[in-house]
Amino acid sequence: MRTLQVDLGERSYPIYIGGGLLGKAGDFFEQHQLSTKSPILIVTDDHVAPKYLPVVEASLQAKGYQTVSKVVKSGEKSKSLDVYEDVMTTAIEGGLDRRSAVVALGGGVVGDLAGFVAATYMRGVTFVQMPTTILAHDSSVGGKVAVNHRLAKNMIGAFHQPEMVLYDVDSLQSLPPRDVRAGLSEMIKHGLIWDTAFADWCREHTADLLALDPEALGYGLTQGCSIKAQVVSVDERENGLRAILNLGHTLGHAIEAIGGYGEFLHGEAISIGMAAAAKLAVNRGRDPQIYTDTVSILRGFGLPTAMPAHLNEQDLIGAMMHDKKFKEQTMVFILPVAIGQVEIVSDVTLDEVRQVIAELKEEGQYV
Repeated sequence: MRTLQVDLGERSYPIYIGGGLLGKAGDFFEQHQLSTKSPILIVTDDHVAPKYLPVVEASLQAKGYQTVSKVVKSGEKSKSLDVYEDVMTTAIEGGLDRRSAVVALGGGVVGDLAGFVAATYMRGVTFVQMPTTILAHDSSVGGKVAVNHRLAKNMIGAFHQPEMVLYDVDSLQSLPPRDVRAGLSEMIKHGLIWDTAFADWCREHTADLLALDPEALGYGLTQGCSIKAQVVSVDERENGLRAILNLGHTLGHAIEAIGGYGEFLHGEAISIGMAAAAKLAVNRGRDPQIYTDTVSILRGFGLPTAMPAHLNEQDLIGAMMHDKKFKEQTMVFILPVAIGQVEIVSDVTLDEVRQVIAELKEEGQYV
């Protein structure tokens, strides 16, 4: 088992990465001195529940914990105010109190939804992340929790750090290939923004990562979580440095929104967004090799880098204008300076964005 620490003073917490950890959930709860007298709410989805919910429940109950569970539908559409209210109802009816914990057992959608419940139930209760996807190695770290509005992704949310992140890598072996590729998009992102050597390592170990080789996967997830932890430790609430974690997200979130939060997986949309950021950097005078290398890494993992032709430019622009990073007719983009280094650019114009969208549509098929 590998252990990382997110250093945030009183809000610091560990990330445990290893095999068989879900079956030891009760041990970790006991170690962290969570109350056995208050009910624990486990939020999961209908894909994850049959595989792992009984394992977690049994482990917690064996240590004397009372559990209440809520199973939501898999997919981004569960990050809604309607589903949030439904989970809140389960929490209230289940008798959760101020010493209770809310557990997110699943991927990024479940983590964001359960985290927002934990942040707002009785003005905040203990939150535990148990990610079961590769993508969640990014979303489970850092304390950003939210639900979507029909006009914009993650517009309704909070910062609420977990008590711990319990990352059982054995759960990743059952992921469909498309989910594996989409999850690895965020792993690649961490190399692109922070660590040239790690970006190169991802490229060199593409086949191993796609095949879910345990050694390669364990190393890659640890490095990705470590980079995220370093950035968050410096800037918890995105007042500066943390914004670099948004590489590819300004346009990526718009793609997700106009796709109805179902046509594109998060990692697929972010991959297109990262290609767009590299193209925009080149249009602003950076070395063209930045775009070539970025696209090469992403395509090597079978990720999309071209803009789907059916996505309307004005719809994309409209969705981005609802983004938290839009103001005074300009947008904030994270743009690469080189592989492993990015800059925060706050004066990207709508005309520049339109040009990049048009250029990416000329790239052909999106996969």
